[in-house]
Amino acid sequence: MAVASLAPVRAPRSRRASLALALCASLVVLACLASLAIGPVTIAPGRIIDILVAALAGERASGAALREAVIVLDVRLPRTLLGLLVGGGIALAGAVTQGIFRNPLADPGLIGISNGAALAAAAWIVAGSHLALYLPPALADVGLPLMAFGGALIGTVTLYAISTREGRTSVVTMLFAGIAIAALAAAGTGLLVFAASDQQLRDFTFWSFGSLSGATWPKVVAALPFMALLALICTRLARALDALALGEAEAFHVGIDVQRAKWLAILGIAAGAGASVAVAGVIGFVGLVVPHLIRLVVGPSHRLLLPCAALLGGALLLGADVVARTVVSPAELPLGIVTAGVGAPFFLWLLLRRRAALMG
Repeated sequence: MAVASLAPVRAPRSRRASLALALCASLVVLACLASLAIGPVTIAPGRIIDILVAALAGERASGAALREAVIVLDVRLPRTLLGLLVGGGIALAGAVTQGIFRNPLADPGLIGISNGAALAAAAWIVAGSHLALYLPPALADVGLPLMAFGGALIGTVTLYAISTREGRTSVVTMLFAGIAIAALAAAGTGLLVFAASDQQLRDFTFWSFGSLSGATWPKVVAALPFMALLALICTRLARALDALALGEAEAFHVGIDVQRAKWLAILGIAAGAGASVAVAGVIGFVGLVVPHLIRLVVGPSHRLLLPCAALLGGALLLGADVVARTVVSPAELPLGIVTAGVGAPFFLWLLLRRRAALMG
């Protein structure tokens, strides 16, 4: 009787989960087509599909088709794939950050984690060319993402150590500690800017505002292992994050290894935030907005929240990138300006909505 009574409840939930995943996947497909089609040269979606199919079959374009094939395969496809990786990675890192801190206001871009990654990446830009002479070529090629990963890891561990006491994380302490870490990282970055050359200053501008304009196939390959690590960790964290929402003691009593879950989450956050900053600069608010939008539709369960956040994060960042490179064409807006223009009002709305709880 009990099973029969639960069946009608589970069926609508399953349908809603399938519908949410299908909707997010559809948005990803539409965003990819828009990213590949829209630009100084507009290419029809049907022509894009023909070019991709021909490339998979190993056929080489010639004549007038060669120009479109070069635009799609060498310019826009790596940019699209990098946007998917970065957007999905930031959204996943944001969802995990909010889950492990049990705070919906947590976001790697707001609480200093991305700033720590940017500081480490800036240090590599200034000193990496000298260090690379003493490193094996394979290690020198991935020095920048590794440094950004290390900076994000140190920032996450520091923030968690400061804001957590006796197993409880203070919201106010976390936000103020995040502000302090971000300010300290900004000061360090400013010091590096002071000592940088003209070429390094141009690279710093890229880090400051975020952009996908420098997307290349090597950057896609460099970011892929870190995002794969984050995705793998998320597959093992969904149940733990659901249990941690009730409190650490409750999670322990339902069989969760709380300490292991915390360290896995910190490793995943550092991988996602660090790799994103390394290949695209600091892009704020995606990790804050996307998990909230998903929760409004599918609820708080991380089994569905995490995959939907990865898909919607990729689609949202690709959409923002299309706006950034078309709204003032032929120039291009920094991507961080577009995401902040959408995310900052959303953050204010979220603060006003939770004002009573925060002041209580």
